[in-house]
Amino acid sequence: MITQLSDLFLEGSMAFMSILTLLLALLFLAAWKAPAWVCDIGNIALALGILFTGIGVYPACDDIQQAGYISTSVLCCGIKCMIIAPCYGLIIYVVSRIIKICQTPRI
Repeated sequence: MITQLSDLFLEGSMAFMSILTLLLALLFLAAWKAPAWVCDIGNIALALGILFTGIGVYPACDDIQQAGYISTSVLCCGIKCMIIAPCYGLIIYVVSRIIKICQTPRI
């Protein structure tokens, strides 16, 4: 399982996934030290995941346009790699919401 997670990390772009992982670490630090920032960090992670997808798709579309015909298997492989960063950002967002729910005082 660990090799699969490292493969996902590398396929999702080392720079983009590193930034999202730093946000995840910052999320846990904020849950401990600055609880008011938890929701904001989750929102930033979700937005960056979507932004990173756009940054990665744009040059890919240029390459597909220059190549002309691309087989569906190659295209599906690219789409599979494309959705890794937004999924990771969404996971961080969900974790931030769970932390926020746990921090909310009970009535």
